[in-house]
Amino acid sequence: MNYTDAKKEFEHYLDGYDRNNDKVRLKIIHTYGVVHDMEEICHRMALSPEDTELAKIIALLHDIGRFEQLKRFDSFEPTTMDHAAYGVQVLFEEGMIRRFVPENQWDDVIRTAIALHSNFKLENISNPRTLLHARLIRDADKLDNCRVKLEDDLPVFMGMSGEDIGAQTITPKVYDTVLSNQCIYSPDRVTKMDYWVSYVAHFCDIYFRASFDIIKEHDYLNKIIDRIPYSNPDTKNKMETIRSHLAEFIHHAHGCEEPYKKSQPLRC
Repeated sequence: MNYTDAKKEFEHYLDGYDRNNDKVRLKIIHTYGVVHDMEEICHRMALSPEDTELAKIIALLHDIGRFEQLKRFDSFEPTTMDHAAYGVQVLFEEGMIRRFVPENQWDDVIRTAIALHSNFKLENISNPRTLLHARLIRDADKLDNCRVKLEDDLPVFMGMSGEDIGAQTITPKVYDTVLSNQCIYSPDRVTKMDYWVSYVAHFCDIYFRASFDIIKEHDYLNKIIDRIPYSNPDTKNKMETIRSHLAEFIHHAHGCEEPYKKSQPLRC
C-alpha cells in the first residue's frame, strides 16, 4: 500500500475525463484537497504511518464515482446517481481497486469508508478500524468542502450568483433542523438558501477534535456565512441566528481526541 503509487494510477484514471470541464476540474481539486486535510487530521491525531497512508488513499478514491456522474449527467445532484455506490462498484465489483492498492487486506475498510462517506448518518459499523476510517473521510471531506464553498465559482456549483441566492428564503424545516444541531436531509432542501444552510449545518456532524480545531483556525463558519449577500431581511436575520448558534456549538464541541489503538475501540 503506497499513496504515491496510487496517486499515479489515479492520474491515469482521470485521463478518461475532460479535465477542462469546470465541474471535473473542481472535483479534481476537491479530491486533492481532501487528501491534504486528511493528512493534517492524521498528523494532529498522531496516527500510525500505516493508518495515515490508508486514510490518504481512501481520500484519493472517495469521490471516484463523481467523474462518471459528471460525464453522464453534468451534475452533482444526488438524484442523478449515488456516486458513493458507483465508486464502490467501479473499485470492487469491477476490480479497479487493484490498480491503486495491490494488497486485499484493507479492502473491507476502504469499501465501507467510501460507500458510507456521503450517507446522512454513519451507522452499523462494529469494527474499530473501519469505523475510524469511515469517520476520518467524512471529516476530511467536510473540511475541504469548506474551502470549496469559499473559493469555487458559485454559478458552477450552486447554479446561480450569490446575490440571487441571498434573495431567497430559508424553509422553516431547514432552519429548525440546524438549530437542533442536526445536518440537513437532502430532500428537505427546497431553495438555494436551504443548500447554503446545509453546508454550515455539516459542522454538526464533525467527529474529531482535530477537525473542530481546523474549522476554528480557518474561521470557516463566519467566512462561509459572509460569502453570500443577504438582501432578504428575514434570511439575513436567520443567518445571524444560525451563526451565533453554530459558533457556540463549535466552541463547546468536545470531539474525539484519541488516536486509533488496535487493542481497544475508540473512546470519545
